Amino acid sequence: MAAWGIAGNVFATPSHSASGTILILGDSLSAGYGVAEGRSWVALLRRKLVRSHWQCHVVNASISGETSSGGRVRLPALLRHFHPKILMLELGANDGLRGTSLRILRTNLTAMIRRAEGSGATVFLIGIELPPNYGPFYTKRFSGIYQHLARAMHLAFVPFLLAHVATHRKLMQPDGLHPNAQGEPRVLANVWPNLKPLLPRACLRS
Repeated sequence: MAAWGIAGNVFATPSHSASGTILILGDSLSAGYGVAEGRSWVALLRRKLVRSHWQCHVVNASISGETSSGGRVRLPALLRHFHPKILMLELGANDGLRGTSLRILRTNLTAMIRRAEGSGATVFLIGIELPPNYGPFYTKRFSGIYQHLARAMHLAFVPFLLAHVATHRKLMQPDGLHPNAQGEPRVLANVWPNLKPLLPRACLRS
C-alpha cells in the first residue's frame, strides 16, 4: 500500500458506453502490487465474469500509493471518460498508514460516493482495516468510517477486503501488507458475493 507507481495509463483505454462498465478505484491492494500480471484479484474478477457469462468491461484505475485525496482528484475525469455503472471504491489504506486525519478520510470518501452516484453509478464500498499496532482507538474509528458510510448511504459494502487473508502469513507478502498470489483468490472471494447482485445493473448476460 505504501509503494508508489502508476500501473499503466488507464486513459489509453478507449471510452466505453455506460452499459457494462465497472470502474475500480483503489490503491496497491487493487493494482496488483507484488504479484505477477494476471494474478491480482481484479484480473481474477475479469476471468470470473467471463466464465459466469457476464459481459462487463472492467476498468482498473487503481494506483499503488493512492490516497483518498488523490482518488478524489482523479475521479471526476474517470467518470466522464468511462461512464461506469458500478464504481468499486477501495481507498483509505494509505491514509491510515500515514495517520491522516480521519475527518479528511471521511470527507473524501463521502465526496467520491456522492460524485459517483450523481453520475449515475452504483457505488460498492470496500472497507479496510489497519494493523493492530496502530492502536485500538485509531483503528476502530478508522474502520468505523466505512461501516457508517455504508449504512448511512445505503451502499453495497465489504467491511474488510483482506478478511481471512491478512491474518494468514502464507497468504501475504513479506511486507505483511499485501496479499501474495495465493491470497488473491481469497480477496476475490470476499468481494464477489456482494458484487454479484449488482451485476444486472451494469452487465449483460450471454
